[in-house]
Amino acid sequence: MEFTTDNSIFLFAILLVVGVITTKFSSRFGLPSLVLFIVVGMVLSHFVYFDNAFLTQLFGILALIVILFEGGLQTKWTDVKKVAAPSLSLATLGVLLTTIVVGVFAKYILGVTWLEGFLFGAIVGSTDAAAVFAVLGNKNIKRRLTSVLEAESGTNDPMAVFLTISLIQLIQAPEANNLFTLIIGFLWQMGLGLLMGLIMGRLAVWSINRVNLDSSGLYPVLALAFAIFTYSATALMYGSGLLAVYVMALWMGNSDLTYRHSIFRFNEGFAWMMQILMFIILGLLVFPTELFGITWQGIALSVILMFVARPIGVFISTSFMKFSVKEKIFISWAGLRGAVPIVLATYPLIASLENGQLFFDVVFFVVLISALVQGASITPLANKLGLSGGDKINVPHSLELVSMGKTNSEIIEVHIKEESNVVGKELRHLFLPEDTLITAVIRGDKLITPRGSTKLGSGDILYVLINKAHRERVKKVFMSEKQQETDTPFEA
Repeated sequence: MEFTTDNSIFLFAILLVVGVITTKFSSRFGLPSLVLFIVVGMVLSHFVYFDNAFLTQLFGILALIVILFEGGLQTKWTDVKKVAAPSLSLATLGVLLTTIVVGVFAKYILGVTWLEGFLFGAIVGSTDAAAVFAVLGNKNIKRRLTSVLEAESGTNDPMAVFLTISLIQLIQAPEANNLFTLIIGFLWQMGLGLLMGLIMGRLAVWSINRVNLDSSGLYPVLALAFAIFTYSATALMYGSGLLAVYVMALWMGNSDLTYRHSIFRFNEGFAWMMQILMFIILGLLVFPTELFGITWQGIALSVILMFVARPIGVFISTSFMKFSVKEKIFISWAGLRGAVPIVLATYPLIASLENGQLFFDVVFFVVLISALVQGASITPLANKLGLSGGDKINVPHSLELVSMGKTNSEIIEVHIKEESNVVGKELRHLFLPEDTLITAVIRGDKLITPRGSTKLGSGDILYVLINKAHRERVKKVFMSEKQQETDTPFEA
C-alpha cells in the first residue's frame, strides 16, 4: 500500500471510527475494548507493514502519559489515602514477587537464562492503568476495591520500568552493575518522581488558576502540556517520569482548579483516542503467523501469571492488611495486563537482545489472554464473591458542560464540609451573586434537583454555574465558617 498524505489521513480517520465503534461491541459482549483495538491492528498488519519498535515505544510512552494523567485527575484523594498502604505494597512488593515467580517458570518454559527469565517476569509484572481504568470505570464493584486496583495500576508502572531497564543493563554489562547501584537507582527514581510530581502539581494548579487565557479551550491544553513536561523533565534527571505524572495529576484533580470540568472532559476524550491508537499500533507490530509458534508457551505463562504469580504477589503483599480472602481473590484476578507490558517488551527489541522478538511475541500472547479471560469475567466474579454494589455516582450529561464558549462563565464543583456555615440552610437563604445558578446537588448516591427550599447537608456536592469573576466570592459562601453576606439571595 503506497502512502500519501491524503490516504494516510483517511486511514487515521478509519482507525478512530472503527476504534470508537468497537467500544460499543466490547461492552455488549463483556470484553475489554483493548482486545478489539489490538485485533484491528493485527488485521491491518496484513495490509500495512509496520515493524518500527522505537516509534511504537515513543507513541506508547506518550499514550501512557495521557492515560495516567487522566486517571490521576479522576482519582479522589479521599479514596486513595484509605488504600495507600495496600496499593503501594502491591505496586512494589507485589510486582517484585510476580516478577520472580514468572521469571522462574519463564527460564524453563522459554529456555532462556535466569536473567532473561526475570526480565520477562518484569515486563509482565505490572498491571496496566489503561486496561484497569477502562474495565473498572463502569463496573458496579465496591469502591474500596476499585480504588486499590486503580491506585496500584497508576503507581506500579515505575517499578516494572525500573526492573526491566535494570535487568537489560545486567544482561548487557553484568560487571558494570551491582546490587548497591540498583538500590540507589531505585530510591533515586522513586524519590525524584514523587518530588517532581508534587512540585509540578502545585505549579500547574497555580498557573492554571492565575493565567487569564483568551479562550477556555486553552486551559485543557495547558494542563496536558504540564503533564508532558513533568514526565520529560523528571526522566531527563533519571527519575520516574510516569510516577511523577500520576502524582502531579492526583494533586491537580484534588485541588481547586479553574475550568475544572473543561480540563477533565477534554483529557477523558483525548485519553480514549490515545488508547485506541496505541493498541492498534501495538497490534500492527505483531505478525499473527509468528504467534502460532509460541502458542503453548504463551498459554502456559498466562496460566502461571493469572493463577500462581499474581495471587502469590497479592496475598503476600497484603498479608497484614484488612482484606478478606474473597477480596484478595478479586484483586488477584482484576490485575489486568495491557499496553504497559507490550510497551516494555519493545525495550529488549530496541536493545537488540537475542530473545527480544521472542519476548515481544509471548508478552503479546499473555496480554491478549489476560484481557480476554480476566477482563470478560471481572463482573461475574465480583457478583459470585458478593463484592458488587459500588457507590459510584453517574453524573448526568447535563452536568458535563465544560466551558461556556468564549464567555467568562464556568461550572464549578463545590464540596460542603461539616464545618461550613451553609449546612442546614435552604438555598434561597444563601447570598450569592445574581448571575449564579446551582444546577445540581449530589447527596450520597442521589441526584437532587435544587429548589429554593432544598436544605444543604454535610458531604453534599454542588455544581454551580458562575461568572468567573465571582468565583472566589461564591466559594466563600459555601466554604467559610462565617457566612459572607453579599448581593441578593438565590432564587430557585
